[in-house]
Amino acid sequence: MSAPTPHPSTEGRTPYPVGLLLAGRRVVVVGGGQVAQRRLPALIATGAELHLISPSTTPAVQAMADAGELTWHARPYQDGDLADAWYALVATDDPAVNARVSAEADRERVFCARSDDAAAATAWTPASGRDAGATVAVLTGDPRHSAGLRDAIVDGLRDGSLAARQYRAHGAGVALVGGGPGDPDLITVRGRRLLADADVVVADRLAPRELLAELPEHVEVIDASKIPYGRFMAQEAINRTLIEHAKAGKFVVRLKGGDPYVFGRGGEELLACAEAGLPVTVVPGISSSISVPAAAGVPVTHRGMTHEFTVISGHVGPGDERSLTNWEAAAKMSGTLVLLMAVDKIAAIAAELVAHGRAGDTPVAIVQEGTTAAQRRVDATLATVGAVVEAEGIKPPAVIVIGDVVNVLAAAFRK
Repeated sequence: MSAPTPHPSTEGRTPYPVGLLLAGRRVVVVGGGQVAQRRLPALIATGAELHLISPSTTPAVQAMADAGELTWHARPYQDGDLADAWYALVATDDPAVNARVSAEADRERVFCARSDDAAAATAWTPASGRDAGATVAVLTGDPRHSAGLRDAIVDGLRDGSLAARQYRAHGAGVALVGGGPGDPDLITVRGRRLLADADVVVADRLAPRELLAELPEHVEVIDASKIPYGRFMAQEAINRTLIEHAKAGKFVVRLKGGDPYVFGRGGEELLACAEAGLPVTVVPGISSSISVPAAAGVPVTHRGMTHEFTVISGHVGPGDERSLTNWEAAAKMSGTLVLLMAVDKIAAIAAELVAHGRAGDTPVAIVQEGTTAAQRRVDATLATVGAVVEAEGIKPPAVIVIGDVVNVLAAAFRK
């Protein structure tokens, strides 16, 4: 069987493969839609000084801007925006704007990739993937062929075979895949394989976003981000999206952060799909409730110190009539408390625990963006945690651990 021929617009063109070292260098991305959403994580990982120019963005791109990973200029492209840039990516849905950016890039001698017209670009974005510190980048002139070769090579690296294999084709249906706490290497092997087979991926903001950049170009990525205190896609709309695409004959992967069934509403999504008569595969993920503390040097249990740990959602705080948590019972437990989605409620939660008998000097660790390159840990006590979180500017996602286990590995872990 012969290999696919390149796209007619790129046939006969031979790109020169090179790895750009962009750390600290100005990179301009024009357009804030799905193409930018898929390309930005890899650019962020290079350490580039990223500038995004677009009147609007997807929620996931907005979250990158809010986290300080890039500078978002909320306006249309203007001549001069590529001044001092080393690389540019054009990803708008307006051919006239794309042509203007390309023209400026030519004048400024800035290599420029275009999502709409590879023949008019001076750079192509390869299908790329990473394994064990190696970056695999494939250029063929045909995006789907490039992605297929990339997948075969990366999979071969991961299983030691370096041999291309055919993925088992999936019929219409839905897979609820736990993506783990954030590091793309922490998704399960089965989860990654199902993701590679997807026709449609419905992804949360907390799902490992680098995995989206590895998807073939034909895969539709739907942003179901639930940015705290910002825009969100209602759960009913997510359920409807899964059902509509699966009933249209597509294999749909619902990619979630952590584990689908640990405060991930996976049960609701399974019930909705089952009621619609759709087959559902559930792939457990590594829960952030145990993996994020572990990555920051906190075991949620330790021999001779605790015989239990309790995972509590802080989405609804003490005093709220919707709360289902017995805070008095939690305060009286001697084991570890792990709080998820509790950043904005931690002062009230800490006060409630102290009021019911938990010592004010109980150690607390707050781990933000756990297992990712942006991970940071801040320590406090129950008496001080509210003030510390505010002073340190802690933002979601963060996992909060309360108990003596916070300090048990401190000396060894910080050497």
